Amino acid sequence: MGAMEQAIEVAVKRAVTTMRDNLGQPLTIDDMARSAMFSKFHFTRVFQRVTGISPGRFLSALRLQHAQQLLVSTPLRIADISQRVGYNSVGTFSTRFSRSVGMSPTEYRLQSGFALQIVAETDESTASPTGGRVQCRIRMPQDDQPRLIFAGLFSERIPQGRPVRCAVLADPEHLELDDVPAGTWYLLAQSVPGSCSHPDGYQAKVNESVSVASLGPITVAPRSVVRSELEFNSAGLLDPPVLLALMDVRKLAMEIVAQRTQAPVALAAGATGPLLSGGGW
Repeated sequence: MGAMEQAIEVAVKRAVTTMRDNLGQPLTIDDMARSAMFSKFHFTRVFQRVTGISPGRFLSALRLQHAQQLLVSTPLRIADISQRVGYNSVGTFSTRFSRSVGMSPTEYRLQSGFALQIVAETDESTASPTGGRVQCRIRMPQDDQPRLIFAGLFSERIPQGRPVRCAVLADPEHLELDDVPAGTWYLLAQSVPGSCSHPDGYQAKVNESVSVASLGPITVAPRSVVRSELEFNSAGLLDPPVLLALMDVRKLAMEIVAQRTQAPVALAAGATGPLLSGGGW
């Protein structure tokens, strides 16, 4: 990375820090641009180039992410939480939260922040008998520990709402998504330590930092096969937050161990998409 690119990244990080420090305040593009020391118009272009999304979308995602944290870690009323993250209308907050996370704030709190399952879109607009296939070789950080990975295809760079296709994988080397509707998609993935060969030691591992990966835009044509690599790195300040409510990887990992004792082959995960133990393609 050249000196100019480094300076731009530092400026964008200043803007993101300003966002994080003022989630309950009515920040404007001018406020964020000043923190980055850019003009408003130049700032918007640079921010989108570095993060992949606009400053406004990034700020909205940070606010909803903080709301997720408050819902599971405090007894605050939903109305109070909506104000703390910059929403004057609890109705608007609840609507945006539900659309982005996949469940209402009340459901999210009751489920301790976890989804019972991750369901891909299955309506007529996305089901395709001539769908394509996306295949990726997975590159993980060299930490030598098994991982659980959620991967999904989304219409935007932020993993929110229901993916058009998704998979949960157990320590894989490859990802394959079948029957992908023709169109342009973003492949977004999140990984957490997934080893639970000794259940007592698993709790500590899930508290380690997650890794993230993204690919796209990917153009999928009917009956086509798109092949690429999906490289994971530790989540950083400039990575858009993962808003989609994911499954409890602790429970999922326990299920994987239980199923592997019965059959050391690929495992089924119902509506969540394929749950794989690895293998080639």
